Amino acid sequence: MGPARLFAVRIISILVVSFGCAYIFWRWSDTIAWSAWWIAIPLVIAETYSLSESILFAFMMWNARERPAPPMARPGLTVDVFITTYNEPLELVVRTAIGARDVRYPHNTWILDDGDREEFRIAAAALGVGYLTRGEEWNGRQRHAKAGNINNALFLTDAEFVAILDADQVPKPEFLDAVLGYFDDDAVAFVQTPQYFWNVPDSDPLGSQAELFYGPIQQGKDGWGAAFFCGSNAVLRREALMALGLRTYSRGADPQVRRAIRDEWARLEGLINEAGHGSGLRIPLEDALDVVRGARRRLRRGAPVGEVAFELRAGIHDVLDSHPWLPEEVVDELHKTMDSVEVSRIDQALAIQPINTATVTEDMATAMHLHAMGWESVYHHEVLVEGLAPDDLATMLGQRQRWATGSMQVFFADNPLFQSGLTFAQRLMYLATMTSYLNGFAAVVYIAAPIIYFTLGVFPMNAYPLDFFARFIPFFVCCQLLFQVAGYRSGGLWRGQQMSFALFPIWISATLSAAAAVFFRRHISFSVTSKEQVDARVDYRPIIPQIVAMVALVASSVVGILRWSHGDAETFPTFLSLGWVGLDLLLLSSVVRAAHYRPTPTDPVDQYINGSVLTNSPAPQRST
Repeated sequence: MGPARLFAVRIISILVVSFGCAYIFWRWSDTIAWSAWWIAIPLVIAETYSLSESILFAFMMWNARERPAPPMARPGLTVDVFITTYNEPLELVVRTAIGARDVRYPHNTWILDDGDREEFRIAAAALGVGYLTRGEEWNGRQRHAKAGNINNALFLTDAEFVAILDADQVPKPEFLDAVLGYFDDDAVAFVQTPQYFWNVPDSDPLGSQAELFYGPIQQGKDGWGAAFFCGSNAVLRREALMALGLRTYSRGADPQVRRAIRDEWARLEGLINEAGHGSGLRIPLEDALDVVRGARRRLRRGAPVGEVAFELRAGIHDVLDSHPWLPEEVVDELHKTMDSVEVSRIDQALAIQPINTATVTEDMATAMHLHAMGWESVYHHEVLVEGLAPDDLATMLGQRQRWATGSMQVFFADNPLFQSGLTFAQRLMYLATMTSYLNGFAAVVYIAAPIIYFTLGVFPMNAYPLDFFARFIPFFVCCQLLFQVAGYRSGGLWRGQQMSFALFPIWISATLSAAAAVFFRRHISFSVTSKEQVDARVDYRPIIPQIVAMVALVASSVVGILRWSHGDAETFPTFLSLGWVGLDLLLLSSVVRAAHYRPTPTDPVDQYINGSVLTNSPAPQRST
């Protein structure tokens, strides 16, 4: 974003905040129809939420950063390129592996096959790339989907930098040369490049291209030091990831050990009281209690948790060695004391998890914690990788639900507002993305309000027409102007607004699923986005809620017009509600068009592969 456009964005942002705050203050203070509070209050809350999202967007755009070209990549850096796959077709992964193998900067390419398929192992050897899958240590343990796959590979490789690609994301030869120069700054943890999809038509009916996000929004986040890691098309510093893994491990162990020592203190005191004064068991139990007391004192003085746990276990061993005659049940009790402070996470295949495994959007959570540690990030605005977007509505909806669910999972469990180490601006950048999914609840209110007026005659606002338009129109126009100026030359701006509103059932479902996962320990499954050819038939089942909403809006409008024509409804509320319905229908209609979209049949593999590429080039050393 050039200086002139940035200046215009800042002026419009000031207007958005000024007009928006004036409008919302007026709405709360003078216009609420308290006789219909049950719809009037939700409506003004929804409007307040929409204003807050506009303010967050304005704040984000205020500092949008257009970076100059980075330094040239220094020779001699070591890079591992990871291609993550689980159930994608072999041909698709081969296409990506060829592109990754042929990246110019010297590196090793690895196929991370979470499906452990023999044909992939053979293809990797033929292509001259490495092949990694999980070992027996993962059997019977939680796998953590893509995050676990990457973490497994991190401990089987050793390059300074790691490039991560999804199975369908084919890099250009200059990919690494274009971004490695940023790592001359030792504080940079990762560099993210755009996700661009070659199979998306110009009309982009599924809203896949996300040019506003991979452009002004990422540049805005970058300006505030919070460019996001988006799971693919990025290069990360191994040192930063390992430091994050160690920090996460330590943070998880600290409260566990403190709680265990407190509980063991109480348990040993109970055993001593049960043993009685004359019992020969009292002395060894009191010795064990002294060891626990000492561990508790050391923790209070700030000693490292791992060191305290180690010394507690050693102290209990000394007690057992000093009293070899103890009965088996007492020995078992003292072994329980040692086990209670076990911090090696033997329930996990890996004790250290560099990529965050607590959410299905491991990329956002990992980036946030790297930023909280003081690491920096870079958004490089150049298409260096081309991928494959979903070809049908159902697959797209599943992908969006996974993103939304993971984001809201982080919102509930690890809210950026309470993350120590983040700057105020970084907190807002993460919050802006997470709270955008609450738009589903606002959309329900915006759909319900005109329907309620047309059918029940209940209007949620007490206002004169001139007062309303004088306050609302400037705010609305400035919001749209900010959106257009900030996103100048970015495609799909209107489609993005449509999808943000029309996917309200997905956003609501994702928010509730995330809340259930965090507060009620419900499991969230990780679904891999399908890359298979879609059925040619139109399927309306995924958008039944939207269709029902559209039918209700149209039917209620007919009722409203009839009531107005018979003099049973006022003119201003009726025509305002009709305009409202028109806007709702325009927004919702995007999913109907998406349901009818069918891609032109192509064979993407033929664009990249022929029989000559399966050479017997030497492969990097493979691990399993």
